[in-house]
Amino acid sequence: MRIVVDLSRCQGYAQCAFLAPEAFRMHGEEALMYDPNPDDAQRAQVVRAAAACPLQAILVDQLEGRGAPVGAASS
Repeated sequence: MRIVVDLSRCQGYAQCAFLAPEAFRMHGEEALMYDPNPDDAQRAQVVRAAAACPLQAILVDQLEGRGAPVGAASS
């Protein structure tokens, strides 16, 4: 699994850090830090976190041909 966050869209609401703290964390009050390749065991939490993003800034790419990307970080 691969995560891509559009940091120009991210406003630091931290919903992702609350729902998937092993993959997303806040550095200070506004800077998001994230693991671009979290373990597949975190998949459910990461997908929930992406869905909860108010600005839909998180894209979860399911590698190895498992399906289409999850999230809405599109233009």
